[in-house]
Amino acid sequence: MSRRPADDDADADRSPDGPGLPFPTDADAEVADAPGDGAPAPDAPLAERMRPRRLADVVGQPAATGPGTLLAEGARAGRLPSVVLWGPPGTGKTTIARALAHDAGGTFVALSAVTSGVKDVRAVIEAARARRRRGGRTVLFVDEIHRFNKAQQDAFLPHVEDGTVVLVGATTENPGFSLTRALQSRVRVVVLTPLSDDALDTVVTRALADPAGLAGAVVLAPDARAALRRVAGGDARRALGALELAAARAVERGDGAVDVEDVAVGAQRAVATYDRGGDLAYDALSAFHKSLRGSDPDAALFWMARMLEGGEDPLVIVRRLVAMACEDVGLADLHATRVALEAKQAVEFLGATEGELALVRAVVYLAAAPKSNAVVTAMAAAHEAARAHPDAPVPAHLRNAPTAFARSLGHGTGYRYPHDHPGGFVAQSYLPDALVGARFYAPVEVGDEREVARRVAYWARRRAQAEETP
Repeated sequence: MSRRPADDDADADRSPDGPGLPFPTDADAEVADAPGDGAPAPDAPLAERMRPRRLADVVGQPAATGPGTLLAEGARAGRLPSVVLWGPPGTGKTTIARALAHDAGGTFVALSAVTSGVKDVRAVIEAARARRRRGGRTVLFVDEIHRFNKAQQDAFLPHVEDGTVVLVGATTENPGFSLTRALQSRVRVVVLTPLSDDALDTVVTRALADPAGLAGAVVLAPDARAALRRVAGGDARRALGALELAAARAVERGDGAVDVEDVAVGAQRAVATYDRGGDLAYDALSAFHKSLRGSDPDAALFWMARMLEGGEDPLVIVRRLVAMACEDVGLADLHATRVALEAKQAVEFLGATEGELALVRAVVYLAAAPKSNAVVTAMAAAHEAARAHPDAPVPAHLRNAPTAFARSLGHGTGYRYPHDHPGGFVAQSYLPDALVGARFYAPVEVGDEREVARRVAYWARRRAQAEETP
């Protein structure tokens, strides 16, 4: 990200208050516009000083802000759609919202769903109405919009519909889950992604040279630049925060050469990009399960460690292990579920730290186990049959007959008790008439399921032989 100097910004004089003010302001606005609408203070954090003021200067989101995109065309034509910007921290959500207001000549007003309520929204709307009567427009930026409840989100609906405000929401959570259906129908979702290494390099290079940034005071060694990319993890704000502290250390030392150690000190320990209960958590859990299913213990161990580093509850991981053992190992390894449940017992008994070794044991075992999803396909087939024959009656001989009246209706009549017959088996029908002969479970000839398949085939042969016998 980079902020162009004010005297290079040809659009600055679009403000009715004169050049140098990128956003129009209203002297009688009931709610003050967000701070930082003008040039940031010299002592503001580097990330704030480098914030782009125009959409064309935004780095790393070509699919969202590049030529021909919804946002670029809307800003160019001065007709902005209401949108929700969905992406991880540090990908430019606030920056894009400010740039949209600047390029379209609107007043930027910010609310945070963490600290604001319906009363604050109403005050902003009243100010927007007054601004609209004077011919102005309002770009209302709502940070962490997913934290608003249903009533608070619904408060925006009529004002978005009638054009009182252009709503730009920002969220790190999936809008499909976190926004009401009514609000979803009135906004467009724009997806932002973590910045690539090339984009981070551009952000850092601009910050090193820009007069509003470090103004050439330091030089970044190539290995330090690579280290900065690693600790940033696609987050421009994190990259600039680490660079700022590393540069201060280099300047204080007197040589102005930022090295790897400076970056390490500036970044401290990279915090895992993880949000318990959020999309990132579910994505990591999905990657973990798919790695187990794909028989890759190393990948599964990495994703488990990533989740644990992010503060995930080990029992969440254990539940996934048990589910995976049932779903993807199934009957191919008859010990798989037991191993997963042993990990649960160990975590509960030993605690999270010592219990990790039990998790590792279960992860490696399940990843290396033979795989079969025959139980999954069997359940799906059974559900399909149940939906196709919802009223199929229970055959009379299988019905419960606890009373004389039930027996008088024929319940239980004709049922043969298998243990009264040689080998504990007797051929009789257990399915409704409409499903006689149906097969739902198809065993896979792998691992322990080979033995299960042999047994299933044995009983099928016994039934067939009994049916053939006069």
